[in-house]
Amino acid sequence: MDAHHDQVQRARAAARGGAPRLYFAYSTVLDRAAFEAWRGQHGYHDFALPEGPVAEARDVALAMDFPSRWWGGRVAGLVDQKGQRIFGRLFTISSEDWPIIQHKEGAITGMCVERPLSVWVEGQPHQATAFATNPQRRSLEGAVSERFLEALVRGATSAGLPGDYVAALQALGAS
Repeated sequence: MDAHHDQVQRARAAARGGAPRLYFAYSTVLDRAAFEAWRGQHGYHDFALPEGPVAEARDVALAMDFPSRWWGGRVAGLVDQKGQRIFGRLFTISSEDWPIIQHKEGAITGMCVERPLSVWVEGQPHQATAFATNPQRRSLEGAVSERFLEALVRGATSAGLPGDYVAALQALGAS
């Protein structure tokens, strides 16, 4: 467990009984093995990431704009970009479990911020929340983390995201 566990547990208790939230996951949280390892390391044994359908976010793109010491290089956030799209999965998260998602995504430490966006599942729009790099922490200095890219591709593959999208993610490592 880390120093944020107690903070998250207090937030969970305060959130009990609230409305569930739709969470658009597009990054390494989709790597189930890595997520399970993180969950265990942080003491969230009572939480399981639910199943969720493949979803498409339009007019956004990945930006390798956060330098992460843990990943050893820059990792992905979201930026507005007309005509672009990214894929992920749409999860319904209880209000009590939302603080765990905030912790996993880095909102607890100020690395990321929540951002609303529209996503499509089987042609139907949904309003969801994703996480993007905190504008005050964005940087394009340094190399992109190869280890992060490997986890990103592994997660996209295991999540069943479209093959052409997975291929585009794989190409990020070649550039």
